[in-house]
Amino acid sequence: MPEALLEVRNLKKYFPIQSGLLNRTVGHVKAVDDLSFTIRKGETFGLVGESGSGKSTVGRSIVRLTEKTSGDVLFKGTDIYSLPKDELRQLRPALQLIFQDPYSSLNPRVRVGDAIGEALIDHQLADTSEIRSKVLEVLELCGLSDYHIDRLPHEFSGGQRQRIGIARALALNPELIIADEPVSALDVSIQAQIINLFRKLQETNGLSYLFISHDLSVVEHLCTRIGVMYLGSMVETGSREDLFLRPQHPYTKALLSAVPIPIPKLKRERIVLSGDIPSPANPPSGCKFHTRCPYATERCKEEVPALRTIGTDHLVACHLV
Repeated sequence: MPEALLEVRNLKKYFPIQSGLLNRTVGHVKAVDDLSFTIRKGETFGLVGESGSGKSTVGRSIVRLTEKTSGDVLFKGTDIYSLPKDELRQLRPALQLIFQDPYSSLNPRVRVGDAIGEALIDHQLADTSEIRSKVLEVLELCGLSDYHIDRLPHEFSGGQRQRIGIARALALNPELIIADEPVSALDVSIQAQIINLFRKLQETNGLSYLFISHDLSVVEHLCTRIGVMYLGSMVETGSREDLFLRPQHPYTKALLSAVPIPIPKLKRERIVLSGDIPSPANPPSGCKFHTRCPYATERCKEEVPALRTIGTDHLVACHLV
């Protein structure tokens, strides 16, 4: 089994709720609540869940764009949060984040070649004389050309902007790329192109990915292992085959029942969940899913289920499994 590249242990991120003239803290939004998972070298780990489940906060906490409340984040055995600023800066090229909205992550006044080149200069990864050739190299890897190098972000389509975002991350020779909903704003045909690009880059550059998405159809095509989040916590993790062929948690089953089947003659029974996701500022006691689970018992309302192993690399947090 490949060694762990990234280990997230009992990660918590609570945002304070402040009220009154003195901005007193009156509670906390538990965006990420005791989350643990591992990403191995050369694999793509998918993190899925409904909007508001805390997926994006996980990604931002890993790269320290958002500071954790507690827990550990280890990259190649080194605790990222124990590093002083200068050492963290040296680590950043190996750990890159691709944002959901490629346009908002690009300066509208900076030409694409300069945006990518600035990162190379900033991290001292290339001499000034080498910048243009290195920028062109990563643009070509991402399906763009020298025709695009001197253009501004508004001159590109959504798919091209996402390719630029990938090229900017790739220029720093990363080992792990965290892709936060990278195809959600794109047309289906463009989504397929970007997914194929991720695959190609993984094969040629040996990359590992944390792929954050609410779209299980996309995750199925790209990810080797998958974790399912609900209200900031992990409810099930396993291989792609385990999650799609042998799901165990009621929430995972409900999510999968909503995935369209490309064969019209085949039908899948839709599992409709009652109610809305509770507020992370006031999560339910016991199992957080019990307020929507059709199989909930009294134990589910009182006792938090542990994430336990039920098969090879297959874990689930449910009292009924």
